[in-house]
Amino acid sequence: MRGTRPLLILALAVLTVAGVLAAPASAVTAKKGVSANNHPGVSSALADVRAGWYYTWASDTQGITTPAGVEFVPMIWGARSVTDTELNRARALGTTLLGFNEPDMAGQADMSVEQALDLWPRLQATGMRLGAPAVAFGGDRPGGWLDRFMSGAAARGLRVDFIPLHWYGSDFSSAAVGHLQGYLRAVHDRYRKPIWLTEYGLIDFTGPHPVYPDQARQADFARRSAAMLQGEPHVERYAWFSLSTRTSPTGLYDGVTPNATGVAYRSAA
Repeated sequence: MRGTRPLLILALAVLTVAGVLAAPASAVTAKKGVSANNHPGVSSALADVRAGWYYTWASDTQGITTPAGVEFVPMIWGARSVTDTELNRARALGTTLLGFNEPDMAGQADMSVEQALDLWPRLQATGMRLGAPAVAFGGDRPGGWLDRFMSGAAARGLRVDFIPLHWYGSDFSSAAVGHLQGYLRAVHDRYRKPIWLTEYGLIDFTGPHPVYPDQARQADFARRSAAMLQGEPHVERYAWFSLSTRTSPTGLYDGVTPNATGVAYRSAA
C-alpha cells in the first residue's frame, strides 16, 4: 500500500475538484430547523434550506415530503390534541415530542397550568423525549406560566427533558441578537435544561398591528442569530418562523424561491 500512496492522493485530488467528494449543496445543519405549513412548493423549499429538522405544529407532517436526512418532530398542539390517535401518530413518526403551543396565549393553546399538568402524563406515556409547553413570552419570569408549570411538574414527579421557547424581537437594530442570546441564557440558568428555540424572528408586536423590518435587516438578523445559536452549547436546536411567506411575512421562501432572508438562513452552518 505504501507504494500506491502518491497515486491515491492524486486520485482524491481529482475527485474533489470534480465535485465527487465535495460536500453536497443540500448538506443539512443538525441544529438548524424550520417550522412549516403545507403550502405549494414547501417540500422543495424544505429540501433546499439545509435544515436538519422541522415541525408542523401537528402530530404528523401535514402532507409535506420529508427530505432524506431531515428529521420530523411531532407536536401535541393543545388540549384537544391529547387523544390516542394523535399520540400514537406522533410516536410512529418521531422520537421527540413537542408539548403544547403557546398555552399562555388566547387564540393559541390557551391552557391553564393545572390543565397542562393534568394532561402531561398522557404525553409522557408515549416514552418519547419530551419538550415543555412552548410559552409565547416570559420563560425566564419567576411566577410566570412556564415557571409554574415547571414547579408543578417537579412536585408531581413529571418528566420534562428540554425547554422549547418562542422569541420575537421588536428592536430591529444590531442589538437584537444580544437580546435573544440574553433571554435564552436566562431561561437556561433558571431551569438548567437544554433549550429549543422553536419560533423566532424580528416582529414588533407592541402596537395594534405587527410591524416587520425590511428584508435586508431580517436577513442580517437571520445570518447573525444563526451563527450565535450554533455556538451556544445550551441551545440544542433552533427553528426560524417560518419556511414559507404564505405562513408569515418573515418566511424564508416565496414558493420554491428563497428570498434574502432565506438565502441568509440557508447559508447558516
